[in-house]
Amino acid sequence: MGNPASPDSSHAVAPPPWLPQPTYWYLAHTEAGQSLRALARSAGCHASTILRHVRRLEQRRDDPLCDSALAQLGRQLFPVPHPRSRNEDCQAMTAFARSPKTLTDGATLNREARRILRRLCETGAFLAIAPEMDKAVVLKQMGQDAATRIGVLDRAVAEAFVLKDWISCAKPGRVTTYRITQAGRSALKRMLAEEAPAAAGFSEAARPFADQHRDWGTRVVMEPGAEAPRALRANLAESPLALLARRRDRNGQPFLTPDLVAAGERLREDFELAQMGPRVTQNWDRFLTGGERGSFAGAGPAEGSRGARDRVTSALRDLGPGLGDVVLRCCCYLEGMEAAEKRMGWSARSGKVVLRIALQRLKRHYEELSAAGADLIG
Repeated sequence: MGNPASPDSSHAVAPPPWLPQPTYWYLAHTEAGQSLRALARSAGCHASTILRHVRRLEQRRDDPLCDSALAQLGRQLFPVPHPRSRNEDCQAMTAFARSPKTLTDGATLNREARRILRRLCETGAFLAIAPEMDKAVVLKQMGQDAATRIGVLDRAVAEAFVLKDWISCAKPGRVTTYRITQAGRSALKRMLAEEAPAAAGFSEAARPFADQHRDWGTRVVMEPGAEAPRALRANLAESPLALLARRRDRNGQPFLTPDLVAAGERLREDFELAQMGPRVTQNWDRFLTGGERGSFAGAGPAEGSRGARDRVTSALRDLGPGLGDVVLRCCCYLEGMEAAEKRMGWSARSGKVVLRIALQRLKRHYEELSAAGADLIG
C-alpha cells in the first residue's frame, strides 16, 4: 500500500547521485505532490527546512536555465506528474525544454566541471546560452566589444552546473550569461585537490575538502634566534576570524574590524605559546572554573609559556563564561562557527554575533593591559 502523502512515488525514477537533495525535495513536492511533512519525515528534519528550500528553488525559476533544468528533471524523475504539479504558465515557460534529453551522469559532470570551471575562473570569462541552443559557450571578454570563445559544453551539463549552484545568472535576456560562483570555485579547488595525489601516485586525496577553504598568502614572522623577519607561505583562511572578517554587513562594512581580528589573533598566539611548556596536555576547558589547579610550578625555561598561559587565563576570566567559551573555541581551537554553535547549544547564525561582542570585550581587556604597561610577552 503506497504512502498517501506521495501518490506518485511508485512511478518515481532514482535521481542521479550528483543531484542536490533540496532539488529532489522540490521536485517531489511540485511534481509528485508529496507533502512537506512527508518529505521532512523521510529526511529527518523539520518541515520548515523543506519549505525554505522549496521557496528558494521556486524563486530561482526566473532563471531560464534553472527553470528548464527543473522541468526536464521533473519529467524524467516523475513520469506520471501529480495533477496539481504544473499550471499553464509553467508549461508555457518551459516549452522550449520539451525535447527528450538524458540526465548527465556523475563522471561526465566531474570531467566537464574540471574543464569548464577552470576556464570560468579566468578574468572576463562567462557562460552564454539561449533557449533554443543545445550547447552553451564559454566566452572571454578581450575588450569592450570583443569576446573570444574558449569552451563549449552540452546544455545538460550547464543545467547541472546551475542546479549545483556552481554558476549564477549574471545578465538575463535573449542570450543569458552566467558567472562562476564561490561554490563553483570551491568545487573546482576540491576537484583539483583530488587530482594532485592521484598524479603523484597516491590512491586517494588526503584532504580534498580542506583545500576548498584554503586561501594561500604570505605572512612575515620572526623565528626564534633570527636577526630578520622571514616571509612564509601560509593559509590566510585558517582561522574562522579571517573568514568572518571578509564578510560584509548590510551597510557594506566588514563584519569584524581589523582591531577585533588582531585581538583574537593575539589570544591565539598566547594560546599556542602556552602549549610549548612542560605540560602540553592541559585541560583548557577548565580555564574559567579551574582556579590555579594544573598551573606550572616554579620558574625556569618554560617561564615564557607560563606567562602566556597566565595571559590567556586572565583574558578568559575577564570575558566570563559564554563569551570566553566562544572565543576559546573559535580563536584557539579554530572550530567553525556552526560547530561552536552546536557545541554551545545556541541557535543557528547566532554565534557570530556573540563572537563579535566577545572580541570587543577582549579588545578592551588588552587596551587596559596596555594602559597598565602589562601587555608585554614574557
